[in-house]
Amino acid sequence: MASFPEKTFIIDKNNVKHEASAPLIVSASRSTDIPAFYGEWFSRRLDAGYVKWINPFNNAPFYVPFEKARFFVFWSKNPRPFFPVLDRLASEGIGFYVLYTVNNYDGLGFEPGVPPLSARAETFAELSRRYGKERVVWRFDPLLLTDTLDMDGLFARIREAGDAVARYTEKLVFSFCEISKYPKVERNLRRERVGYIEFDRGMMLDAGARLAELARGWGVIPASCAVETDLAEFGIVRNKCIDDELIARISPGDRALMEFLGRDPLFPRTPPVKAPKDKGQRKYCGCVPSKDIGRYDTCPHYCVYCYANTSRRTAAENYRSADSNSESVTE
Repeated sequence: MASFPEKTFIIDKNNVKHEASAPLIVSASRSTDIPAFYGEWFSRRLDAGYVKWINPFNNAPFYVPFEKARFFVFWSKNPRPFFPVLDRLASEGIGFYVLYTVNNYDGLGFEPGVPPLSARAETFAELSRRYGKERVVWRFDPLLLTDTLDMDGLFARIREAGDAVARYTEKLVFSFCEISKYPKVERNLRRERVGYIEFDRGMMLDAGARLAELARGWGVIPASCAVETDLAEFGIVRNKCIDDELIARISPGDRALMEFLGRDPLFPRTPPVKAPKDKGQRKYCGCVPSKDIGRYDTCPHYCVYCYANTSRRTAAENYRSADSNSESVTE
């Protein structure tokens, strides 16, 4: 199995040499919506050949060169502005897929910067037609209950979203809004006066059974994201958002990538003896290793449940000051 990541050096825009680590798989991004808001910046970083990532815990810079990058996983709630970048990657033979979050909280104020469901569904369908169903993974993330949105109301909304997008994908990935585990999320919800209701185990089992039934009707695979409660009895699998199996399907001829994923390059779809695990993620996360290049407090979707934004004001200020010529998402 190849080592990860490979140590190297980059020369920055000021002609200064920096030690760097070159990943094979790049995540863009768990921390902000790069496809929706930072497509021009990302395209320029591809040209430059590296990104400067800022550690959210100590603000230390970390340089991420693209010289070894063989695959990109994109996270978005509105990837339509990103089509030119995806076309470029496809034309250059660089592997990718999009984790497309299509929730259905329209009219509730939970996602004030997100386009309406109808527009997002159109984008979803176009993504699928352009690049294939396997490259567009539907996320309904997170499932959120409040004093004005009960389980029946939530699942009516999930059904509406699924009826619009499920035919264009192979999988539905979901998570629960586990507020007590994330103090920042709890503060943000209280600030926005959202009367949230925490999912307990029984409620998760109820939701799992309902989701599995919907998924069967749509013909998609239901998968939970980093959820501790085992939902296997309903046919729900534990998801890998950075997914070695899907990467192997999309880029089976990439020998370096297959070796990194612990797969036989001659038989890339044969399961590995043991896939690498991203040790930097949560206990029940199944992702293989990647390097995320986003930055907290930069996403103007302003979702009330977001763990990556400290406040709407901070995110707005950072977005307004963003420069597509900068080395990181925002300086």
